[in-house]
Order: sequence, then structure tokens, then C-alpha cells
Amino acid sequence: MNDRLSLSPDAARQLATTTKTAPQMRGITPRYLLRALPWVDVESGTYRVNRRRTFILGDDRITTYRNDDAHHIVPEDLREIPYLREAGEDLLRELASSFTEVAFEAGQTLVEEGETTCRLWVLVQGRAEKRATGRYGEDALLEVVGDGQFFDLDSWSHGNPAPYRVRALTPGTALCADRDQLARLAGRDEALSAALAAFNAGERTAPGSEVPVDLTAGHVGEPDLPGTFVDYEDVPREYHMTLAQTVLRVHSRVADLYNEPIDQTRAQADLTVQALRERQERSMLNHPEFGLFNNVAPGQRVQTRTGAPTPDDMDELLSRVWKQPSYFLAHPRAIAAFGRECTRRGVPPVIENRFGSPLLTWRGVPLLPSDKVRITGPNGAGTTEILLMRVGEAEQGVVGLRPAKVPDEVEPGLSMRNMGMDQKGITQYLMTAYFNAAVLVEDALAVLQNVEVSKYHDYS
Repeated sequence: MNDRLSLSPDAARQLATTTKTAPQMRGITPRYLLRALPWVDVESGTYRVNRRRTFILGDDRITTYRNDDAHHIVPEDLREIPYLREAGEDLLRELASSFTEVAFEAGQTLVEEGETTCRLWVLVQGRAEKRATGRYGEDALLEVVGDGQFFDLDSWSHGNPAPYRVRALTPGTALCADRDQLARLAGRDEALSAALAAFNAGERTAPGSEVPVDLTAGHVGEPDLPGTFVDYEDVPREYHMTLAQTVLRVHSRVADLYNEPIDQTRAQADLTVQALRERQERSMLNHPEFGLFNNVAPGQRVQTRTGAPTPDDMDELLSRVWKQPSYFLAHPRAIAAFGRECTRRGVPPVIENRFGSPLLTWRGVPLLPSDKVRITGPNGAGTTEILLMRVGEAEQGVVGLRPAKVPDEVEPGLSMRNMGMDQKGITQYLMTAYFNAAVLVEDALAVLQNVEVSKYHDYS
């Protein structure tokens, strides 16, 4: 027996018009990098960066690998040492085999200031700090070094006393080579001997330094003025358009019959565009050739001192990109870790509204969150990196690149080209996003490395 006295809601809904949303997609992020970069329209698909001639010494890292439960030097990467740049492969292999593994603990002194150790240390894993006695006897922190970095090249090359002491900040592993092996190789290889002598006697030039322009100033009388010219790189770097691409398929039956109130083809295309833009941002950050994290110059890499990103670490990063810094870019968990360190010190970052969202800033520079920044290591206990950049062509910074115009363009640099319909009634659209990113001058980009995101504090 039915006791209902009125129409049920379930039955009524059969006659009602349903209010629908456009298709939602969890993977859509703010993509602050794409919004923050100034974009250059490239007419010919190639963007050439002309620079003054510079001295390039590689990435200032010596790579290691693990085999048979032991760590080893990658022989070819010993070319990071200036006088081994032209060394033969056999010599590099022999030298690499002479490195022995050393384990160290946090707080252990690896090198004493003034000590003639005659050893080259290559950090496999871990962090250490270089400290020296200042002019007035004060203790001065020079640098924090991490995985792949090496010291002390001068002591190893010609037996000079170490100009600083090195103390381990964390437990870790290093590979060490004695100067005796280098001397033996130089004794039987004339080219290495000459290169080593030139290195010991020559004037040192920091990586990335520009060829100087000869000038005079403040002179008295009528001296001969120097003549000069500004030299350029013989082979400037050229950036070519890369792409993210997919084929979107829409059945004609769906497009014909189920097109109201939402255009099915347009809805499918919009979500595909979002996915392409997400891939674009990931590539611009992490691509091994042009990704920003892989294009940081050797002198622009900073190691965290204690692991968690502190205000001191961020200030050190700002000292590397001090000319008009524009944005930090970091994983949201790294930004949260930085916020915790600021809270602990009682210096909460200022919040500013940028791109329609409240963002943390440090020294007036916004921290842009991006989940495309990689976290490596165990879940919840990994490390990441924080990027700092200057942007814009006029500022000699970082710029985004896209073609000036492409056929069937639906957004700048993104096309949707109809590929026709197959025998099953499925229309195919080739969706392509063309893009790249260029670093105009090396000091437009710096990175804070080995940032730990899992350190918390007890405030009770």
C-alpha cells in the first residue's frame, strides 16, 4: 500500500532541468611560472642568445656511481678539473681508480686550516662547511658544499696549505685521491705536466667570468689610453622550439547529439590544453637540456646549511641574483618548510597578493609554488630545490619562448589542427604546444639545493 500523499523528489527530478558544471580536472594548477615569465615571440623558431665571451668550466660537479657496494668516480667527469680538460681517457680512468672511499660523521673535521693534506675530496653524499679565520680573528663561513662538489684543488695540485677548514654538517661519504698519484701521472705525461704547471703558475679566472674590457680611469697627465673591443662568443647558444603534443579524438555521434548546453569538442579541447600547459611547465623546469634547474651556472648553486630552508639560506640565494630578483619558485612543501623556519625565528614572511592569490614573500620577492619542482628521496623525508630568477629581456633575465604565430592557433603558441575523420566516424585533432625557456645571462638564475622539507619544531 502506498501512503505517499505527493510526488516524490526522485520522480520529480525526471522532469527537472539539471544545472551542470563544465568538466573539472584535479590536475590543473595555477602554473605560476608560465604566468610570471615574460614571453618572447620567436619569428623563425630559433632564438639566439649572444653573449660576451666567457670562461666556461662545466658544472663544477664530479659525478660518482655505485657498483659492487662501493662508490666510484666517473672518469670523464674529472674533466671538471681545469688541467684535466684535455687529458686522455686512459689517464682519467687510472686517476679515477686511485680514489678511495671515506665515511665521515656530522661534526667531524675533514680538513684543518693551514694543513697540507695534498688530497682531493669529492663528496658523494652529505654536506660540509668551509670556514676560515677572518682578518680580525673572527670565524667566517665561506661556503656550504654538497653532493658532487670537491675540495681542496690547490692543495692537491701543488701542495699549498689549505686556506680553510672543512667540517661535516651531516654524516656522509667522500672519495679521496692523494697528490702522489697525480704527480706520478704528470711525471710520465708531458701534456698533463704542462697543463698542471700552467694551472699552478697562471692567473685563476672564476667560472662564468667575462673577458675583461681594458679601461683606464683616474689618470694624471697624458698616458697612452688602452685600446679594446668587446668580444662575443664564437658559437652563441641557440634555443629551438620544443613541443608537447597529443591527438584528441571525438566521435561524431557525441559531437552531434550531446552538444548542448556544453560543446563537447570544446570541453575536450579545453581540458587537453590544460594538460599540455601542465606538461609545458614541467618541461621548462626539469628538461635535461633546457630546463631551468639544469641550466644554473656553477657559481650560482647554494647548499642549505642545516637542511631546512632558513632565512639565511634565502638571503644567500638573493646574494647570487642580487640584480633585480623577480621570483623564487619552489615546491609547496618547501615553502611550508621555509614558513616553519621563519615562525621559529619570529620573522614571519610578508604576504602579498600576486596573480590573484596571497603568496609568501621574502625581502619583497614572492615565493611561487609549483608541484612540478621535484622532491627526491623517501616519501615525506626527501629533498628538493628552490629556484630564484630575474626575468625579462631588458633585465638580461629568464624569458619564455613561443612562436610568433602557428596555423590553427587557439592560444599563443598552441595549435589545434583538424586531422580529418576516420571510417569509424572519429574526428582527430592534433594538439601541439610549442615553447622553450632561455637564460640570457648566468647570474639571472640561482638554486638552493638539498632543501629538506620534513623538519618540524615543537613550540610547546
